[in-house]
Amino acid sequence: MEDLVVGDLIIPADELEERFDTSGGPGGQHANRSNTAVTLRFDIAKSSLPEEVRARLLARLGEMVEVRASESRSQARNRQTARERMEQRIAKALRVPKRRKRTGPTRRSLEDRLAAKRARSQLKRSRRPPNDHD
Repeated sequence: MEDLVVGDLIIPADELEERFDTSGGPGGQHANRSNTAVTLRFDIAKSSLPEEVRARLLARLGEMVEVRASESRSQARNRQTARERMEQRIAKALRVPKRRKRTGPTRRSLEDRLAAKRARSQLKRSRRPPNDHD
């Protein structure tokens, strides 16, 4: 098995655990006898990753990441699918979201709000009984 490469990060092959099972479901005797389903596990807590990367992954994914692939009848294709899923999960967990910049309301939205307030005020004023004191 090869190392798993996620961007700049390299996860050594000896830290990945690969298990093969029967995939079940339709497929007759082939599905019942062939160990084509792949489960790929990565123990983040015991990994040799840099401390800040490990801390981020532990916070986002927990101590163990496990992916399973059993769509294909081919063990090799399922292995590749499982590796791709693992890469995607780790890459997504490592992504740092952009901080949102606070912005004020636009001039147009302020004008629209004030115009709506004036219109509502005018409507309420028009419902009042006529006043003889004005």
